[in-house]
Amino acid sequence: MNRTIKCVPFYELNLDELYAIMVLRQEIFIVEQNCPFVDADGKDQLAYHLMILDENSKLVAYTRLFDKNTYYEGYASIGRVVTSASARGGGIGKFLMQKSIEKTIELFGNEPIKIGAQRYLEKFYQSLGFELTGNNYVEDGIDHTYMIRPSTSLN
Repeated sequence: MNRTIKCVPFYELNLDELYAIMVLRQEIFIVEQNCPFVDADGKDQLAYHLMILDENSKLVAYTRLFDKNTYYEGYASIGRVVTSASARGGGIGKFLMQKSIEKTIELFGNEPIKIGAQRYLEKFYQSLGFELTGNNYVEDGIDHTYMIRPSTSLN
């Protein structure tokens, strides 16, 4: 699959990109996961938006990236991790997270990265270097846990 990666701050998104992001997030987080919540949380304007587009320029995966102390005190963060149902199964989720980690380090420095992960994905995130904190919580009826990827050695 030929993929294009784009990562820009909120105010550099064009209207079509913003619309595609909102559609993907609503399709997965609200409809597929049957989780009614207000997705527009006022934090999009503070984030960089990493988009993966397929060969037809359709958005198939997305995250938002935050500088240290913006989302979590003392940590950079990756959130709203989402892949379209049609793109799953070919490693797109791992590719998305690898690129998101790389871009977070590039943009904000080699800081620890904190995420709020759905519990059923713990092993997936552990495979990417995230560690369990033991702090579990329920958000919108879904079991979550906080995980941290320590800053890496730059040897």
